[in-house]
Amino acid sequence: MTSANLTRTETAARSAGITLLRTRLELDVTGAADPGVTGFPTASTLEFDATADETWVDFLGEDVSEVLLNDAPQEVEWDGARIRLAGLAAHNVVVIRATGAYSRSGEGLHRFVDPVDGNTYLYTHDEPADARRFMACFEQPDMKAPLTVSVTALAGWEVLANQSAASVQVEGDVQTVEFAPTRPLSSYLVCVAAGPYVRVTSEWRRDDLVVPLSVLSRASMAEHLAAVEILEITRQGLDFFAEAFAFPYPWGKYDQIFVPEYNIGAMENPGLVTFTESYLYRGAATRAQRQARANTILHEMAHMWFGDLVTMRWWDDLWLKESFADYMGAHASVAATEFTDAWVAFANRRKAWAYTQDQLPSTHPIVADIADLEAAKLNFDGITYAKGAAVLKQLVAFVGEEAFFDGARRYFARHAYGNTTLEDLLVELERASGRDMRAWAQAWLQTTGMSTLSMERGDGEGAVLVQTDPRPHRLQIGLYGLEDGRLVLRRHVPVDIADERTAVVLPDADLVLLNDGDLTYAKARLDDRSLDAAERGLSSLGDPLARGLVWSALWNATRDGELGVARYLAIVEAHAPAETDSALLGGAVLNAATAIGHYLPDAERAGARRAWLDATWQALGKAEAGSDAQLIWARAFAAAASFDDSRRLDVSSLLIGAGPRGLPMDADLRWELLTALVATGHAGAEEITEEHLRDHTASGRTAALAAAASTPNALVRAADWRAAWSDLTLTNDHLDATIRGFGAGGRRDLVETFDEEYFTRIESAWAERSIEIARRLVIGLYPDTETTELVDAWLESHPQAPAALRRIVLEQRDHQQRAIRVRELQGARVG
Repeated sequence: MTSANLTRTETAARSAGITLLRTRLELDVTGAADPGVTGFPTASTLEFDATADETWVDFLGEDVSEVLLNDAPQEVEWDGARIRLAGLAAHNVVVIRATGAYSRSGEGLHRFVDPVDGNTYLYTHDEPADARRFMACFEQPDMKAPLTVSVTALAGWEVLANQSAASVQVEGDVQTVEFAPTRPLSSYLVCVAAGPYVRVTSEWRRDDLVVPLSVLSRASMAEHLAAVEILEITRQGLDFFAEAFAFPYPWGKYDQIFVPEYNIGAMENPGLVTFTESYLYRGAATRAQRQARANTILHEMAHMWFGDLVTMRWWDDLWLKESFADYMGAHASVAATEFTDAWVAFANRRKAWAYTQDQLPSTHPIVADIADLEAAKLNFDGITYAKGAAVLKQLVAFVGEEAFFDGARRYFARHAYGNTTLEDLLVELERASGRDMRAWAQAWLQTTGMSTLSMERGDGEGAVLVQTDPRPHRLQIGLYGLEDGRLVLRRHVPVDIADERTAVVLPDADLVLLNDGDLTYAKARLDDRSLDAAERGLSSLGDPLARGLVWSALWNATRDGELGVARYLAIVEAHAPAETDSALLGGAVLNAATAIGHYLPDAERAGARRAWLDATWQALGKAEAGSDAQLIWARAFAAAASFDDSRRLDVSSLLIGAGPRGLPMDADLRWELLTALVATGHAGAEEITEEHLRDHTASGRTAALAAAASTPNALVRAADWRAAWSDLTLTNDHLDATIRGFGAGGRRDLVETFDEEYFTRIESAWAERSIEIARRLVIGLYPDTETTELVDAWLESHPQAPAALRRIVLEQRDHQQRAIRVRELQGARVG
């Protein structure tokens, strides 16, 4: 293990001996616009009390030039990750001057040059431990202290940090902005941004509190900023949380900045929330996309309390912020915005992520055992987010919404600006609800896996509800009857279960939906009669949440090999064209493509791909002009056309504007269609260049790279391979584009020669590249072979490989083994 990989044990020892009082950060980014300048001066001043004789400060960068401890120069003892401090006094002030490195990976201080206008943009991203890439710090969440930031940058740039500017001094073409001190803050929440960003301002008021609001983007993206809608969601969210948590918004201002080449969806830096530019839709956007953006805005806003105001002590309790924020994103959407159906997308899409993650060999309790930073990086996963949120939704149903929010208010009031563990939250929930939270926590937070619910119908109204991996559940069963081909709700039956088998009384019904209302976290199966009813009438169900739960049950059964892929695809082709919820429709078409690509035997795949291509084309033609469905089917058609060229003329007709009336041919859809032609050998460099000239933007540049990398030629795919592993100039986005191109069109014949080489490269890549980049390589280039022989050999011969790397490889092996098993089952399955 390198010294960059901090452990829970050593950081706990550091915080026991060091009390951080305040921090000052000075950055000079005046050279950022010069591409020949690779680094930037950074100076950190840390004031702290100590009972230890020595400690270390974390820093990753180009150089450490000076260390002053209590005004005395020290020998620089820096191993590339840690700066040793010896001879500490009871009270200390250390000043560290260093040179940080501009990032192209989205970690630390990321530098981006806009191809549209040549402008340079900077922003930081730290979680879980990348603040040390631009400042010397104690890089652990339980060492919180006020922070003062000073940034020297080009005059005319927007310069932002967590707090508002306290002073601005301009000398010639340079400005120095000093920001007001923050309230106590963990290092991973420090944020700085600088560049000629475009800003739209507003404000939010409540009683005597006035919070300045703004949204920002690159100048070339300003036309897509949707500031009016974003600010409206922001005000609605602040109204909701101020009332729900009874704690005034604590961070002064509320800036939201959309940044390029971002590694994640968003980050909750207090006072300066960062978002991926993927939420700035360059063309038409479905309601599901707008809902997802609103959900993310509210998710990050919830963090202003869950995570920023009260912070977990160590990454074991990451769920204390992420599970709550994930739950609150949907809850606040329903309670405060136009997106009152947010729980539908949560049930169908978000929980699908949790179910997938929870069936991997790397599954872990929601309250996880996180020994070090590498493990923490990988635990930003479906368990911590979506399963945790699902369990909280169940908890709210169990204790009641009033008690849940009362417990949250007590929690914030008692622990504001501090650090907590699970125990601190349970105490407040118990006081608010009067219930014993320990049994609930043991059953849901400290165990792994999930229950699978199924029903055995008996004679008359007798039935048995069966669950694997028994846990306590409070749920309701929906009973639906077929009337003239339509499924109609007849009644709901509430049920509490805890055992493996529970007898229930259920009136006769064609469709029995075991977790109707999505009150618990479990996979629910459809019995044979219910499956038949769903096959006949799924799209006729009036309640979108009920439809979403049926779609989810069908997909889970397909992934588990219990429902034949052919039958699943037939249901999708029959009912998806009538699906009116864009989130459910988007999920169904994505799952259909996944089923074809992974769960069908090779001999059946080509025929299924052609049938699916035809189905998407027919659905596109029948979709209402200008509707979400029309756009979703167009995107599905473009994706399907990259595997089968039988409708290449139709693809071309769309590109020249001869498509269905009302279809918005925006730049992103054009790239998807053109890439399909390239991947099937019907377009090439000339067409890519022409399209890039039409879309000379950052997104266009990335799309052009992905399209060129998709060329179905062995030499091109070999160049993709070499570039992915060896070209250190590739940005994070361009690496993704190269990886996508390498696997485009499912052409195993072009890439299988690299299968064995993959396993010779991954360990060195893990050691030499950042975790973010190495993770993309290990996942994105994993070979989809017909057996697990190669991966099994690597795992057996590399027992001492880094635990985080082995986890990723084991997860990819599990996906591969599942696909192999489900393919093998298809030949023996009739339905």
